[in-house]
Amino acid sequence: MNASHFKTATLAVSVTTLAVSLIIFPQESFDASIRGLNMWWEIVFPSLLPFFIISELLIGFGIVKFIGVIFEPLMRPLFRVPGVGGFVWAMGMASGFPAGAKLTARLRQEKQLTQIEAERLVSFTNSSNPLFIFSAVSIGFFHNPHLGIILACAHYLGNFCVGLIMSFHGRKEEGGYRQPSSDKFSIKEALSALHHTRINEKRPIGKQLGDSVNSSIQTLLGIGGFIILFSVINKLLFQLQITPFAADALNIFFRMLMLPENLSLPFISGLFEITLGSQMTSGVEQATLLQQAIMVSFILGFSGFSVQAQAASILAQTDIRFRPFFMARLIHGSAAAIITIMIWKPIYIRFYHDKPSNAVPVFNQFDWQFWQQAMMWMKHWGPLITLTSLVVYIILYIMKIRDEARF
Repeated sequence: MNASHFKTATLAVSVTTLAVSLIIFPQESFDASIRGLNMWWEIVFPSLLPFFIISELLIGFGIVKFIGVIFEPLMRPLFRVPGVGGFVWAMGMASGFPAGAKLTARLRQEKQLTQIEAERLVSFTNSSNPLFIFSAVSIGFFHNPHLGIILACAHYLGNFCVGLIMSFHGRKEEGGYRQPSSDKFSIKEALSALHHTRINEKRPIGKQLGDSVNSSIQTLLGIGGFIILFSVINKLLFQLQITPFAADALNIFFRMLMLPENLSLPFISGLFEITLGSQMTSGVEQATLLQQAIMVSFILGFSGFSVQAQAASILAQTDIRFRPFFMARLIHGSAAAIITIMIWKPIYIRFYHDKPSNAVPVFNQFDWQFWQQAMMWMKHWGPLITLTSLVVYIILYIMKIRDEARF
């Protein structure tokens, strides 16, 4: 049996096992589906939709091209990507997974990035948004808002490290050719690029807005499917005792790292879905807070197979390869875990652990109520935003079909 036959047999057996498991564990599968659907319905869809729509419009109106010229002297030397990467990086950090993959694929389709540049860019522009880190993880799971500072610093600094490391990716394929870059900021060139991009865009504003809504909602519907699917798969693997078995196999490795064996099961769950992995990690009483923070930092950096599958489905629409993205996730998880260890004493221990009663750390001035209120607002109004957006999408889709039928 060659490798191709083995792959076919493995996929067939895996899918068949999952299908049989759905029949054997219907209630567990249904509960997992509801959990994934609620997360998409209340949080993911309403939080990502505005960013996706605005991003599409910014690209169409030439704003991204303007930003690209401005940030060219910064992004090219550091990460060997065009200046438009600065826009993707900022939007990826603000909106979270998988906005970086979505915007990178869009810019690749616009020919603003080469294949190698796109693979470099997507490797460090996919990150968790601050709302999830501060509100869901640090406040919701750990009931410790100060932990969010550690997790956020480790996560975003880890992303920066990934960008520097991945700048070496593809240099042999590029050969001796070096992309031209400007060594100074030029507002005049940036404004000229913005104007020419807008002039070359032949679609009217209404058409651009409609296409932006359609494209964004279609992407988010696919993301919702992946969230629900991997929520079910994670639950079924636990019911089939595969997850506990894998966790037991990892115990030796965890002992070598001086981590409690009780963290192995949350680690396996986090490899599939970051929310469940982070929640389970917060409930391990045998681990210290530092050990829990290290584990959560790795899980957030690795992103989980669910997020990686979402990114893979988006990248598949282009010639961007998935393997560099996957390797970057391993690097990001490892870098975030190491950075957590490095900054634990100078930040968390110094400011929050056994501090005198009259000490007022600068981080205490942060408005933690904002993140709690933001999460409550999303849970309250998120479903309404999702439902309204789906209705608008259906109307626009019907109008599009009618327009195509006329011609």
